[in-house]
Amino acid sequence: MTLDAEKLKERANLDVLMHVPLTVTAELGTCKMSVSEVLRLGSGSIIELDRLAGGPVDLLVNNKLIARGEVVAVDENFGVRITELISRPI
Repeated sequence: MTLDAEKLKERANLDVLMHVPLTVTAELGTCKMSVSEVLRLGSGSIIELDRLAGGPVDLLVNNKLIARGEVVAVDENFGVRITELISRPI
């Protein structure tokens, strides 16, 4: 197999992966609650998280930590600006 044919084959394999759906989660923080506490939640309830406001946000892909970032507002939408890539997903 020539070098060009190998590159084409690798590209075709990569193209297949480009359409695989992934679950992306931005985690602001976590907390532990009992079922009874969850059932008491309602509109306007406040849940205390284990992080400070304005602190880093974890970005997970398929439940694996891949990056950290900060929440940003663009027009009327929110997003995450990546500030740190995790070299080995946790």
